[in-house]
Amino acid sequence: MPWSNQNGGGGPWGGGGNNQGPWGQGPNRPRGGGGGPPDLEEIIRRGQDQLKNVMPGGFNGGVVIIALLLIGVFWLMNSIYTVQPDERGVELRFGKPKEEVSMPGLHFHFWPLETVELVKITEQQQNIGRKGASVNSENSGLMLSGDQNIVNVQFSVLYSVTDPKAYLFNLEYPAETLQQVSESAMREVVGRRPAQDIFRDNRQAIAESVKATIQATMDSYGSGISVNTVAIEDASPPREVADAFDEVQRAEQDEDRFVEEANQYANQKLGLARGQAAQVREEAAAYKDRVVKEAEGEAQRFVSIYEQYATAPEVTRKRLFLETMESVLKNSKKVIINEGESRQGVVPFLPLNELGKAAQTQAGGSQ
Repeated sequence: MPWSNQNGGGGPWGGGGNNQGPWGQGPNRPRGGGGGPPDLEEIIRRGQDQLKNVMPGGFNGGVVIIALLLIGVFWLMNSIYTVQPDERGVELRFGKPKEEVSMPGLHFHFWPLETVELVKITEQQQNIGRKGASVNSENSGLMLSGDQNIVNVQFSVLYSVTDPKAYLFNLEYPAETLQQVSESAMREVVGRRPAQDIFRDNRQAIAESVKATIQATMDSYGSGISVNTVAIEDASPPREVADAFDEVQRAEQDEDRFVEEANQYANQKLGLARGQAAQVREEAAAYKDRVVKEAEGEAQRFVSIYEQYATAPEVTRKRLFLETMESVLKNSKKVIINEGESRQGVVPFLPLNELGKAAQTQAGGSQ
């Protein structure tokens, strides 16, 4: 037999009768008394009784109410949404967008019949042709210029969203579409111009042309995007031909320097020649005025002498003769003595001054 009842019916561990268990107490014995552990079934039963007193309909009805409350809280959390200052919200009813656009603040919609899509409207940037760009291709910045040169153009496009509904629903991937349109527009503009324009001569005009092309294309798609700025960050030849290109650049710079120096020399000589020509013209004009004035003076003098001659011919003729002889002979060093007349009063002249000058000249030569 598995166990003996000789111990008073206490089971194999003893303990006597009175319906005791192996640990010395009955299964329905209340807590307390013997100092043993609490009865788990008794605790559960008491909790159920208290829950029935608190909740109408008993325990089963309380579970339903709790479930309904949790569902209500979950629905309310999904029905209330917040739009940040840099965002706009577009509500959809059964997947169809509403006309109004949610402005920044707290909003309510009937979820799940209505949902909301949030769009950032502040300025965003697309980088093309360099590391960190949204394009995965390494050659996205390589383009062919109008003079058949390959250039690596790195530029960025700054844009903002002006129409959230069009941005969300007219294009499936608006950011990727903008990137592809920007790259295509840059290739088109660069392909019509020489490489020198994109390198340094005309970057601003190229950027403005690319911006206009991108905006026109995105508007035709109804994208709701406004292109603010196209900035060309760098334009360089491919690494394989960078050295040769640098040589060409240095040669072009030397050519520009030589041309500039030649222009400066030409301007200097031209200015000097123009100054000399102006001086000659001024001198000729002055000489002309002087000659004309002298001729006019001589003519006036002749007229006045003629008037005097017409009044007294003999006296005028003699006076003219004497004045003429005086002007001719006043600088002459010769003395003319008429031999037919007496030589009295003529004193012989000894050239003492000339003799002194001759002596000084001989002394200087001997030294």
